[in-house]
Amino acid sequence: MLAAVISRPGGPEVLELRTVPRPQPESTEILVRVRASALNRADLLQRRGHYPAPPGAPTDIPGLEFAGEVEQIGSVVQLWKPGNRVMGLTGGGAHAGYLVAHERAVMEIPRSLTWEQAAAIPEAFITAHDALWIQAALRANEQVLIHAVSSGVGLAALQLTRAMGAIPSGTSRTADKLVRAKEFGLESGFLVPASPTTEEGRKWAADRAFDVVLDLAGGSYLNASLQALAHRGRIVLIGTMAGAKSEIDLGLMLGKRVRMIGTVLRARPLEEKIAVTRSFAREVLPFFESKVLHVVIDSEFPFQDIRKAHERMESNQTFGKIVLRMSD
Repeated sequence: MLAAVISRPGGPEVLELRTVPRPQPESTEILVRVRASALNRADLLQRRGHYPAPPGAPTDIPGLEFAGEVEQIGSVVQLWKPGNRVMGLTGGGAHAGYLVAHERAVMEIPRSLTWEQAAAIPEAFITAHDALWIQAALRANEQVLIHAVSSGVGLAALQLTRAMGAIPSGTSRTADKLVRAKEFGLESGFLVPASPTTEEGRKWAADRAFDVVLDLAGGSYLNASLQALAHRGRIVLIGTMAGAKSEIDLGLMLGKRVRMIGTVLRARPLEEKIAVTRSFAREVLPFFESKVLHVVIDSEFPFQDIRKAHERMESNQTFGKIVLRMSD
């Protein structure tokens, strides 16, 4: 099969399309013919040598989400048969013609969605659903602040906040992205510098403090978020695009009785990944059929142009997901 291989740590030029052996499913696994995949920040970090694949995942083939059809099933698989349309998350290897997945770690693709739309769902929407609905226990009418609101996860979180009946605000470093985000339910938008200060956080909360902050940025955003948070508020940290370290105002955190939750999907054990996938399929997938939730695609690239797709993501000009179309 054809796969995108990281030949060495570096820029997009280190990605090479190579013919590699096709994986074979074990007894509880399915072989999926990948029709489309999507790009994530983790793919860029892995390519640079900063984010090694978890145990059991290909070390040199990136890709965390996929949409495709079941090609072959393991000897004890009961949930799927060849030809079924499925999508899901994987620890790596989705930027290839085929991959194997546990039968319980995939979901049926809603009939109304294309391969490309389905491929843009798993990482962004499962991450946002798990962070907001499950870990932060978001409730109706709560105020939510979403950093990097125009990213794939940010736009998913924006829509899931509205679906819960809560009120979403968001930050971006680009004014026009905040305007576009209003199409998907953004209540208030805040234009931010690369390193927001605590004073920025006070401005965000000028009208009302936030019950939940979804932080995809880290770095200096963290203390600014503490300033914007209401008493007994929750911060869910799911990314470090603005820095992996931050000095926290512990007095403010203690005084507000803040709960801070750190989370990542990729490194979780298989059973936990299965649990979040099943919960998402049950609670969220129906919203795509009813058009409450929408897939936001920034751009699509044929698989052979994967280097250009990486360049597009590194430009930081994206609004929504970057999708890779696999060749027939």
